[in-house]
Amino acid sequence: MVAKDDYITVLDFLPRGKPSDRRAEPVAQGVGDKFFNLLEVAIKEGLSIKTKQRIYIGSDKREEVAYIRERITYSGLTSYAKEMLEEVVTESINADEKRFVDIFNKAGSVTTRMHSLELLPGIGKKHLFAILAERRKKPFENFIDLHARVPMMSDAKKMIVKRIIEELQEKDRHRLFVAADIV
Repeated sequence: MVAKDDYITVLDFLPRGKPSDRRAEPVAQGVGDKFFNLLEVAIKEGLSIKTKQRIYIGSDKREEVAYIRERITYSGLTSYAKEMLEEVVTESINADEKRFVDIFNKAGSVTTRMHSLELLPGIGKKHLFAILAERRKKPFENFIDLHARVPMMSDAKKMIVKRIIEELQEKDRHRLFVAADIV
């Protein structure tokens, strides 16, 4: 079973599909807004979809999507979709900032020797201990508050974006943001 997104943000629109497809049909590649699933969907005939357009893929009536073709890997994305991914993920984080700031407020240990915050690029033991000490005093309200209370830490938003893309590229078995297949 897979955690399912109800909406995707379009990374690339291929009006005639991919060259390797058997039949030509309009196709969009997109990333889910909650679980960051990478999906390829068939678009209803006669519709034109724009990059960064948010489209419904849930189980109710779909306006733009004929059907979900498949869940794809990072390597299955077009080069343009790969270029757009960082920008789209950043916009998803901006749209739901509280959810991502809560990672810093609620994250726990992965193992007895490693905290899940250490999975974020740029967070070592020194920053980890500073974050844990500050969140004991008071939860972080937003990214600005986080940066004000944990000096010398690089941009948390960029750390999260980089981590999400690494998880999509399957560079690490641990997952913080991207849905993993549950068998």
